[in-house]
Amino acid sequence: LRFIGMEVPFLAALLFGALISATDPVAVLALFKEFGVPRRLSFLFEGESLFNDGTALALFLIILEISLKGFSGMESIFEGVFMFATMVFGGTAFGIGMGFVFAKFIEKARNNEHIEITLTLLVAHLTFILAEVISTHLVLFGHQIYFSSIIATVMASMVIGNYGRSKLSSRVEHFMERFWGYFAFLANSLVFITMGLLFADLPIKFERFVLPILLTVVVVAVARALSIYPVAWWLNFTGKEKRIPMEWQHLLAWGSLRGALAIIMVLLIPDTLSFPNWQFDFTVKEFVTALTIGCIYFTLFVKALTIGPVIRYFRLDALTPAEEAEYHQSRVFIFSYGLEKLLGFFSKGYMDNTTYTKLKELFEDRRDKESRDCETILAIRPTDFDQALRMYALGIEKYFLGLLFKYDEISEPVYKHILTKLDIQLERVEDGTIQSQTLHEEFLPDWFEQIASFIRALVLPRKKPMERLRETYMYYRAQAIITRKVIKEFGKLKNRSTFESKKYQRVIDGVIASYQAFYDDAQKRTRETVAGDPEYLKTINEMFGQQSLVKACEEGLGELVRKN
Repeated sequence: LRFIGMEVPFLAALLFGALISATDPVAVLALFKEFGVPRRLSFLFEGESLFNDGTALALFLIILEISLKGFSGMESIFEGVFMFATMVFGGTAFGIGMGFVFAKFIEKARNNEHIEITLTLLVAHLTFILAEVISTHLVLFGHQIYFSSIIATVMASMVIGNYGRSKLSSRVEHFMERFWGYFAFLANSLVFITMGLLFADLPIKFERFVLPILLTVVVVAVARALSIYPVAWWLNFTGKEKRIPMEWQHLLAWGSLRGALAIIMVLLIPDTLSFPNWQFDFTVKEFVTALTIGCIYFTLFVKALTIGPVIRYFRLDALTPAEEAEYHQSRVFIFSYGLEKLLGFFSKGYMDNTTYTKLKELFEDRRDKESRDCETILAIRPTDFDQALRMYALGIEKYFLGLLFKYDEISEPVYKHILTKLDIQLERVEDGTIQSQTLHEEFLPDWFEQIASFIRALVLPRKKPMERLRETYMYYRAQAIITRKVIKEFGKLKNRSTFESKKYQRVIDGVIASYQAFYDDAQKRTRETVAGDPEYLKTINEMFGQQSLVKACEEGLGELVRKN
């Protein structure tokens, strides 16, 4: 800012640079959901933002500490490095610990919806508060230990979202996402209201800051680009991760909005903070606040409004070939299902012949058009139709696996083991590779489950042979059930009049054949698991029979409730 006659101390610039680095993914992810960008791009945005926010806050607090106490050479550097390391690693460890503790609490409160939702609120707020309390009172060898409250909260939330999600009751799981979506919207709204009040109360003349804000916006945009392109290039060069397309990099560089956390960090700056030779008639906090709010307004009124056009320009909302085939295939199914229902309404006398004929012709025209589109795709790219069907098959498997877990027909380790396999197979199908060659292909569990397994091995006794036998039986029985459901569903699909062409039949037969092999193998393994213990087989089948009866009674109760 020296070039525009506003010479600012270096520490003040560092303070602003640290806080403005924190991005706000809430609005961007909402736009991504609206436009339907690739799922991996959303994960990149959200993951980068979460960890970026934690490190930005850690750096901000270090610089703020130096600004308050003064810089004293190597001693300040050592203290800064030590503080950053304890904040990052201590916050990570503390957050993971809190996440696993609350995951166990949620497991104990299973089927009590109000307590489960309250526990998810508590894990976020209590982790943040306790990290702050620890940072205030914990001293080791004369050094104060700081835990990053944001990093701790992020890690606790990731543990709950991955490891703890399976412990939620089925009635709560669908509501939870809507609850937290609204809660995030509410919190973000309150922060932006606070931002408006802060800007209105600033005792400085806005015209003095027009040029500094414009210059700051440019510098922040360039800095963001420099933090994206070289890192993405290096990841693409090393090949350790899937390639990040250039279009994605452009959106990552441009779509970084600022908001809630930046305002919170501004509020942490003391009103009395000053630097030597500070000659302005406004305070350091007022200066940083003006620049921060100016940058936030730019991201809200320029970047946020142009993210949609950028997405459309780079065709990031375009369907992949497999998604296009899935889209037309789904519409064929929907219109065919609608025609079946329409016939039922007419046969029961719910509509007259004229209305029925008109609607029937309309839906048949739409179904036939979508069917021709499917035929076109199948003729040009037959693998896309196979890919779309396999994604549908994996969705069926996931659905019925969730039902088995809901009614306690499989244990949590078995559920997670199979779910991990299905997730990896889905990624393979989306990438156009082979789904799976055999039922026994093993996949490495995610790192949350690895940590949980390590803790269980240290704390809990080893499983008894009968427990291991029971889990093995559950595993193969579950595999047999979910693969049979796919075969049954695809048998119905094959018999529909809209899928009678030989090309369709060959693709559907290929999927059925692969699942039939999985089913036969699972059935064989299920029998072999308990072949030497017929009494145990009788006992475990009785247990599953009782659980099936409970499921039927629960469905009957639900039917009575709906009709009353």
